Formats: sequence, C-alpha cells, structure tokens
Amino acid sequence: MADETNVEVPAVSVDAPASEGGEREARRGRGRGRDGASGGGDNRGRGGRRDDRRPRNDEDQGEELIEKLVHINRVSKTVKGGKRFGFAALVVVGDGKGRVGFGHGKAREVPEAITKATASAKKKMIRVSLKEGRTLHHDGKGHFGAGRVNVRSAPAGTGIIAGGPMRAVFESLGVHDVVTKSVGTSNPYNMIRATFDALIDQSSPKVVAQRRGKKVSDLLGRDGHHHSQAELEAAADAISE
Repeated sequence: MADETNVEVPAVSVDAPASEGGEREARRGRGRGRDGASGGGDNRGRGGRRDDRRPRNDEDQGEELIEKLVHINRVSKTVKGGKRFGFAALVVVGDGKGRVGFGHGKAREVPEAITKATASAKKKMIRVSLKEGRTLHHDGKGHFGAGRVNVRSAPAGTGIIAGGPMRAVFESLGVHDVVTKSVGTSNPYNMIRATFDALIDQSSPKVVAQRRGKKVSDLLGRDGHHHSQAELEAAADAISE
C-alpha cells in the first residue's frame, strides 16, 4: 500500500506542474492583459483619433453644407411572417462654393437611410471650378448607363434650367446660371452619375494655362477679347477659385 501511495504521489506532483503551468499561463494572461489593455488602449486611442477627426470634418462641413434629398425608394421582402420593408435614399450634398457629392444608403427606416446617404455623400465630394462663382467655364457632356446629359454655361440672369435630380446637384454646387438637358433615362441614380461625369471634365482657364505653360490672359485673349479685359476676367476667376 505504501508503494501504491508512493505511486499516486507523483500523480499529484504531475498535477502540481500543471498548476504551475496554469499559474504561468495566468501570469502570461495577466501580461497579455496588460499588453492587451495597452494594445486596446492604442486601438481605442486610434479609434478616438478617428472619432475626433470625423466630428471636426462634420463640424467644418456642417456649418455650410446644403443637403438635398433627391429620391427615396421603398422595397419589400416577403418572408414567412409577412413583409419586411426597407428604404433606399439618394442624397446630394454641397457647400454652395464649388464642392458637391452624392451618396445613397439603405436601412429599415427612412431617417437612418437618409443619414447613411448623407455620410456617404460627404465622403465623396468633388471640387468643380466655377466661372465668376456662378456658372460653368464651358459646355460638357456626361453619360452613365442609359443616362446622357448636356450642360452649358449661361450668362447672368439665366437661372438654373434643369429638372429633378440635376437641379439638386447644381443648387448644392452653387451654380446660379446653367442650361442642361437630360436624354435617355429618368432614373435619378443614372442622371446624377451622368451629371457628375460631366462636371468632372470641367477645366478652368487657369488649369489649362498651367498645363500648356501659358498665361491665362493669353488664352482668354484669343476669343476676340481685349488683352485688358482678358486680364480682368482671369483675375476674377482667380478670386472666385
């Protein structure tokens, strides 16, 4: 019996190293806990910095942003218990000074869908150069899918001659005089994407002059303008930009 007892003692001693191993793992766990806590703190710190950046951007943009709801689409899914309704929102956001963007969001409720679409639009804003801060520099064409649009610059007092989604884009952009035409589709998503395709191709005389290594007054003077008038227009465009 004594021998059997002695044989069982190593079994206890075998458990002891396991407990020591458990203690080591606990220490490691505590060490990982400290490291993990510090790592978690870093993640929280990084997350905090991202959160800090977003409110600043939202505050900077929220003071002057123009938000326009273009379209809301309701969809339903038939399930065993009935129907589940969802909403998709299309929103255009701009600062009225040459920056505009669009976004769409989906959710079960309309306010949440609009919030998602607005956040998406703020992330994808583009800058468009405007002539005298009121109209486009030149005519342009854009297309997306079956949607095709034509945009033309207009003299002062013309107003925004555009319908539906295109009007929301130009109002948010800050354009006061423009003539547009949409051909091919009435889908608001395709119309807005085609409009943005036309706006991306807009170039100011300043950009063209830099690309060609010339002066802005030289480019404007070729259209029959006097040199002094071309210089005044170039200065006005520089101030508006």
